[in-house]
Amino acid sequence: QVQVVESGGGLVQAGGSLRLSCVASGRRSSSYSMGWFRQAPGKEREFVAAISWRGATTYYSASVKGRFTISRDNAKNTVYLQMSSLKPEDTAVYYCAAAEGEYYYIGVDEYDYWGQGTQVTVSS
Repeated sequence: QVQVVESGGGLVQAGGSLRLSCVASGRRSSSYSMGWFRQAPGKEREFVAAISWRGATTYYSASVKGRFTISRDNAKNTVYLQMSSLKPEDTAVYYCAAAEGEYYYIGVDEYDYWGQGTQVTVSS
């Protein structure tokens, strides 16, 4: 079993920045792709960004591309989401997820392990 724990959420003004962190711990016998998703009130969970096992490939949703950066440090079992130029519409609970495999994945159903989420609120 793999445990996923996010941190770094909070309240920020529009145009500001935040960095989310995600630590994946526990039994790990294979490589894991990592992703970030978010869910706003009344909306479905949506894909934000993903990164391959070795970090060579990243993928972003159109709504965050150019503003968010995903990265990972496998020595620390940690994935980061650097968020810049934040907008009120970025307000949501952000979830980190791990998927067994070496590539990147963008579907909710492709991920095997999920964190509890961290709240990000962007004020206008």
